[in-house]
Amino acid sequence: MLQSGFKWMFLIIGTTIGAGYASGRELWQFFGHESGLAILLFVILFSVSCTVIMTVSYNKNSSHYLPVLQEIVGVKLTGLFDVMIFLYLFTTTVVMIAGSGATGQAFNLSYWWGVSIIVVALIILFVKGIGGLLVINQFILPLLLGGLIYILLLFTYDQELALFSHWKEQRNWTAAFPFTALNILPLVAVLGAIGNKVRSKYEIWIACIGSGLILGVISYIYNNSLIQISEEILLYEIPLFAILKHYPLEMLIFMSILLWFAIFTTAASGILGLVTRLQSISKFPLWLLVVIMLSMMIPLTTLGFSTLVGYIYPVYGILNLYVLTRLVLYPFWNKVDPDR
Repeated sequence: MLQSGFKWMFLIIGTTIGAGYASGRELWQFFGHESGLAILLFVILFSVSCTVIMTVSYNKNSSHYLPVLQEIVGVKLTGLFDVMIFLYLFTTTVVMIAGSGATGQAFNLSYWWGVSIIVVALIILFVKGIGGLLVINQFILPLLLGGLIYILLLFTYDQELALFSHWKEQRNWTAAFPFTALNILPLVAVLGAIGNKVRSKYEIWIACIGSGLILGVISYIYNNSLIQISEEILLYEIPLFAILKHYPLEMLIFMSILLWFAIFTTAASGILGLVTRLQSISKFPLWLLVVIMLSMMIPLTTLGFSTLVGYIYPVYGILNLYVLTRLVLYPFWNKVDPDR
């Protein structure tokens, strides 16, 4: 039971702690100065949201996200959010594949070598079904989290930073809501796909509270470190590199590899949500659906997605706030809302 709980916990963290989070860019965009309370609120909102999603998924015995989505947002809005989730997962995965190509270039490999490596790895991962993702999460994520925490604590110690020096200044507390909301759609998709594999509600509590606490602690220490180098962040596309410049080249290479694995786990979670949804309306095996989806994505990695993301992501943020509200108030709405 404990082992299964940790398995789902790593799946949740792997879905959330993508390249944007691990690089520090996502945290700095939402948090920054005076955000201690915002991060605490994020832990609460995130843990509650995950618990509701997993509980609905468990009760529905679901193998894809549609029954869970229908329960959360209601019948009338299910079609809209079904399309939104599919587009979100598709575009995010395309960006992750392109990110792998860019990471390859950082190691003096061609762009297409970087793309090919992640595509082949994703196909191999899903040959044995969902189990492959769960297994690799259990091996990769402790290494990724451990490396990240080590660097951040080392930086905190070397720079003699105080972790709670600005606790009375918390004007940015509202950032918790959009930050949590933007992570909701992929969690609905991924956790909706494993409801038939969860065996007890104890696993749900372990996974949801554990993932919330781990992400909260890392977010707080990471954000505190970024505040100290706020003037330098503008010079770096990846804020983590502004921290790593204080350490040997070997450390930079090691963390760059871990960043690639963050890209990989995000792409794998996106593919999981997509293909399990498609499998509910087709008879193709999982690995073949993965090949088909990746074949559609590869050509799109060469296009400019900044305009696309610029239009779509703000819409995600608005719609996701509605989903977040439904999740937080689900125990109350579940009793009085007949539209399900």
